[in-house]
Amino acid sequence: MIPKPIARTFLPILLPLLLVATSATARPAPELKIDGSPPVRDRGPFQSFSPVVKKASPSVAYVFSTKTVRSPRPDLMPFFMDPNFRRFFGIPDDDGSGEGGPRGRPAPPRESREQSLGSGVIVSKDGYIITNNHVIEGADEVRVTLDNGKREFIAEVVGRDPKTDLAVLKIEATDLHPATLGDSDQLEVGDIVLAIGNPFGIGLTVTSGIISATGRGGLGIEDYEDFIQTDAAINPGNSGGALVDAQGRVVGINTAILSRSGGFQGVGFAIPIELAHAVMNSLIEHGKVTRGFLGVNIQDLSSDLTDAFKVEHGALVTGVTKGSAAETAGLKTGDVITTLNGVQVEDGRRLRLAIGRFTPGTEIKLGVVRDGETLEISAKLGEQAGETLTASDSSKPDDEGALNGVGVTDIPEQARSQLNIPPELKGALITDVEQTSASYRAGLREGDIVLEINRQRIENAAEAVQLSRDVTDKRVLVLLWRGGVSRYVVVDETETPPAQKR
Repeated sequence: MIPKPIARTFLPILLPLLLVATSATARPAPELKIDGSPPVRDRGPFQSFSPVVKKASPSVAYVFSTKTVRSPRPDLMPFFMDPNFRRFFGIPDDDGSGEGGPRGRPAPPRESREQSLGSGVIVSKDGYIITNNHVIEGADEVRVTLDNGKREFIAEVVGRDPKTDLAVLKIEATDLHPATLGDSDQLEVGDIVLAIGNPFGIGLTVTSGIISATGRGGLGIEDYEDFIQTDAAINPGNSGGALVDAQGRVVGINTAILSRSGGFQGVGFAIPIELAHAVMNSLIEHGKVTRGFLGVNIQDLSSDLTDAFKVEHGALVTGVTKGSAAETAGLKTGDVITTLNGVQVEDGRRLRLAIGRFTPGTEIKLGVVRDGETLEISAKLGEQAGETLTASDSSKPDDEGALNGVGVTDIPEQARSQLNIPPELKGALITDVEQTSASYRAGLREGDIVLEINRQRIENAAEAVQLSRDVTDKRVLVLLWRGGVSRYVVVDETETPPAQKR
């Protein structure tokens, strides 16, 4: 079995409990040092990174967060609650009831103090610091030390954004050395980078490597993923620290590693500074992060779907939220969004990231392919607010038709209640899928709702059966609803089933 691959790079330790202040008060954006010029790539091999470290390291802080953890009493507590046990050892009953405690109640759970260790990046002279949300999440108190532990401050949590795993702290300090922020959008694979932080709490540590990839996503770490991948060593305690380029400019915030051992194995991830900068400004100015909301469910295009929809790239719309910007603009299920403001859309993740970077109320232009025709649609973004059934009267399509081995029925009211199916949703409920069928290999399962077959809407089971009989092509495009999300699949009846192990 493969161990859980994603590891946070902060270190839990134990320290005394104090208190932390939080604030959602709007405030002006801080003054930042920004150098957006491209990295210098023609200097030849470096003899030493010492000048780079001297420039960047004073901007890296150590972040300690403390929280109270309540844990139940040890397993021996039931024995202490036993009145015979108490009498044998001469332990008196507090209320004479013989129940082992005041009015028979067990003792309260124990409280312990747990501390996490991470890093942060000073970004302004007036004391704003960027770090990871998971470093300070749930903390009762956050402390920041500077100059390799020589100065210590109680930090205010200005704001947190769990969707990107970013947080902003504020300290009242002088003689700070804010970082110079680079332009992460200009990074290229092979660029030299350094990771600076406080791994394992041992003090300032610098590791070197290169950019291994950009735009990494689909890792399941955060809601919004657009990671820089690097082989510069990132270890527990590096979370929230700086990833800097060869000119000492911060281009990323170190956040996680991919590991089978729990230690660094050459695959680390950092949040691009462009994303971190935008989140920070929103937290400081508004006390929260406001993101544009289009109101569509989207799906990436597999090779089967690109053939079915006659497109090479884009994000496939599988559902439109009622009352949303998408519905107002006229987007429909089955549309493929291929461009956003003239820029090519590669997949659903990149579209979601791009939409999320706009503020609510922004007017955008979408290039859309609908039934083979190219359209341009304008939309005004809103604001972002996140058991198997069978039936006795199920019907199975004939073996001569499409979707062989699939049983369907009308959606019963009991199913709507158990599966949280919206009352307005119409279709055919799948009650049975043969495991040797092409439909099963494509991902159809009991409890799914069939909404469309080959782009034709389904109202009930009878229509699903009739449409499946009418289909002559052995490759069928099916729109399914499952757990509140719609998605397209291609059922290929021409595929040879895999050999079964015996």
